[in-house]
Amino acid sequence: MARYHCRRPGGTVTAVTVSDVVGSLMVVGTSSDAGKSALVAGVCRWLRRRGVRVAPFKAQNMSNNSVVTTDGGEIGRAQAMQARACGLEPSVAFNPVLLKPATDHTAQVVLKGRAVGQVTARSYRDRAEVLREIVVGELGALRAAFDVVICEGAGSAAEINLRPTDVANMALATAAELPAVLVGDIDRGGLLAHLLGTVAALDPEDQARIGGFVVNKFRGDPTILAPGLSQLRTLTGRSTLGVVPWTPGVWIDAEDSLSTSSGDGIGPAAAPRGSMWLRVAVVRFPRISNSTDVDAVACEPGVLARYVSTPSGLVDADVVILPGTKATVADLDWMRRSGVAAAVVEHAGTGRPVFGICGGYQMMGKRIVDPTGVEAAGGSVVDGLGLLDLEIEFERDKHLATPVGVALGHPVRGYEIHHGRVVRSSDPQLITDVAEGSDAGCVAGTHWHGLLENDGFRRELLARWAEQSGRTGFVADSGTSFAAERERQLDLLGDLVEAHLDTAALENLICRGTPAMPVVRTRLE
Repeated sequence: MARYHCRRPGGTVTAVTVSDVVGSLMVVGTSSDAGKSALVAGVCRWLRRRGVRVAPFKAQNMSNNSVVTTDGGEIGRAQAMQARACGLEPSVAFNPVLLKPATDHTAQVVLKGRAVGQVTARSYRDRAEVLREIVVGELGALRAAFDVVICEGAGSAAEINLRPTDVANMALATAAELPAVLVGDIDRGGLLAHLLGTVAALDPEDQARIGGFVVNKFRGDPTILAPGLSQLRTLTGRSTLGVVPWTPGVWIDAEDSLSTSSGDGIGPAAAPRGSMWLRVAVVRFPRISNSTDVDAVACEPGVLARYVSTPSGLVDADVVILPGTKATVADLDWMRRSGVAAAVVEHAGTGRPVFGICGGYQMMGKRIVDPTGVEAAGGSVVDGLGLLDLEIEFERDKHLATPVGVALGHPVRGYEIHHGRVVRSSDPQLITDVAEGSDAGCVAGTHWHGLLENDGFRRELLARWAEQSGRTGFVADSGTSFAAERERQLDLLGDLVEAHLDTAALENLICRGTPAMPVVRTRLE
């Protein structure tokens, strides 16, 4: 077992084994989707495998992909995934502030697991000081309870226009005296300039927290990159702690819909067990939420799942899935204006399956009533797609739950996050004794997120979809375990950290903090 010097509580420096590690680390990025969430998960899994009691933390997350925790709150899915990497159940302590975008200008604020109102970008700034005190306190409690806390920043670390009201990036690192590593996605191009420019844009106090760089998604010969990294060290005084290679087949719970914008494919497609593929089209709403619900379907052999946003995308689909959305009424209007709604109704009219989840399920009914203006100021009554004999009414308070039940003869569990409630339905229930799901044969839906992650139910549903769409040569695999696949993904992230990062330098940062670093000056100075 490795031994190195580490600062224990009280400031004493002693030689310790890795299982005695105490400290923290923040992972910040050059941009959104730079690889922060994956790197945090990989470091957490690597530390856990070495016997360290580790927990994740993201002070402020902006995401419509969320999950209900065992302690009854709501956090970003990325932090739930990172908790699994640590061997922990998701907790509101891991993500005390969650912003859920509702429009281009407003977002719902979820504080310590509970929705507390809507804000604009400008009005949110007025809350920054209070929120900063809250997140520093929550982080302190985690640091007292665990050996190591691995923190994730938000967006870019160099959003200097937001620095005075920053809650999640360098303001937290500086306030909590966290060492930080800066990660960037080289596959996008221009990374060396992004790393240098990010550090240079920071105030000296914030620069002092940055202890090194991580290059993400590198393709090709690392020796060609080496001269650039050497020059980067000369310019900044900071080393690159690792170059993580592009690794096909890596997928994790997405933090937000950004991950759906780079391509239409969902998950790794495995060869079919039978003679046919089952083609699943997932409608990509402008305000799509919990898009990770469809990952379990995409992991099945013989399933080709893709996002679609035009009527033409549904032409050759066997199955259409309407996923969750943070803005049911607005996204239903988008469906109608784009022609996608008519294409979905036509698809269902041919007897081919349509499946709705949460907001997508609400759209499939006869009518949506919003008496208190949860989504529309002054309230509204909107006609649904009419695919189910269902009426939805929005309630001001958000419903959060982690229910269990039986569906298609299989035990199931899931989680609920919604304002809309079923107030009338004549369709058979999808889940036994649960009114939050409808089963009208080819057309079905549920308010439950995570329902498709239940292996037995998912296989039964896939077999039914194949029969309904005439794909008799499709054979549902009997051995796919979505939970096991998630664990394999987390182990793979841990393997990448162990194989491609300077783990000794990483351990030293965690234990001893950022060493003295030079200030990087801009040419304007």
